[in-house]
Amino acid sequence: MLAQKPPAISGVSAGKQALIMAVYPSIAATGIGKSLGRLYDWFPQKVFGIKLSHLLFPLPTAIIAVQVFFHLKLFGEVYALTNRTMQIRKSIGNRLLREVSLTDVDQIVIRQEPGQEFYPAADIYLLNKAGQTLMSLPGVLRADVFRQLMLEARSARIQVEASLSTINARHAG
Repeated sequence: MLAQKPPAISGVSAGKQALIMAVYPSIAATGIGKSLGRLYDWFPQKVFGIKLSHLLFPLPTAIIAVQVFFHLKLFGEVYALTNRTMQIRKSIGNRLLREVSLTDVDQIVIRQEPGQEFYPAADIYLLNKAGQTLMSLPGVLRADVFRQLMLEARSARIQVEASLSTINARHAG
């Protein structure tokens, strides 16, 4: 027998915070990664449908990319989207570094810097109503997909808070 009934909608929990998705930044979050990305897109000419720079540079520089990748996984950060907040946590230890409530976010902006196109990655900025940056998430792979998920989570959170305040107003009055 179940001790607690599961929520009616996956990821929606009125009483507690629930993880929706965790994303590790790509090497495009680092200066070395962006430099490698620019190098890999250096020559636009194609040979048998493949960019010449993709044939010349990735293999000789692969050891650098692998080292940066493992450094990020061991000593870097992870971006955790919950049903209430956007969090930045340490990769190892899961220690919370920064947190922003989804209800404080007015806009979610994507900016792709030179060198990030190769991966495909971009930086995501969470802005408040005044246009100030609340949090930045550098080097997110497929940033448009993660942005859409954040927008949906924020919308759901705002609707849940509005519903709870309506319910509380009924019981108070």
